[in-house]
Amino acid sequence: MEWLGAAYPWVKAAHVIFVIFLMAGLFMVPRFFIYHQECAPGSDEDRKWIDRERRLIKIILNPSLILVWVFGLMLMVQIGAWHFGWFHLKLLFVLGLSGYHGWIVGYAKKLAKGQRPMTDRKLRLLNEIPGIAAAVIVIAVIVQPF
Repeated sequence: MEWLGAAYPWVKAAHVIFVIFLMAGLFMVPRFFIYHQECAPGSDEDRKWIDRERRLIKIILNPSLILVWVFGLMLMVQIGAWHFGWFHLKLLFVLGLSGYHGWIVGYAKKLAKGQRPMTDRKLRLLNEIPGIAAAVIVIAVIVQPF
């Protein structure tokens, strides 16, 4: 019995929409960090970056992550995804992106306190994580290699 019934395509569409919002935020915030680190702690520019990062996290990233998980879990139950190997790969990378989201929130708090623990180079490398994860997730879901 399909418990979502006619709502299934709507739930799937909502999942994809909020994945797009989430990924946009996961690409933007680390880029903000690179520019934010260049300004002096406590400066007017520093306060502007803190506000930009805070708003992007609270308005886009946090709600999107929650909704991606809610709709994704609904879809998982609907199709019985737990029984598919490709789903385990997807889930592993989704958990990784969720952890990356947590790191972003934590790093934004450090920058707000005036701390600059990472180099621009490391931040640029970390900015590649969402793209790599997205590629693996899309291949797992579309190609379903196992």
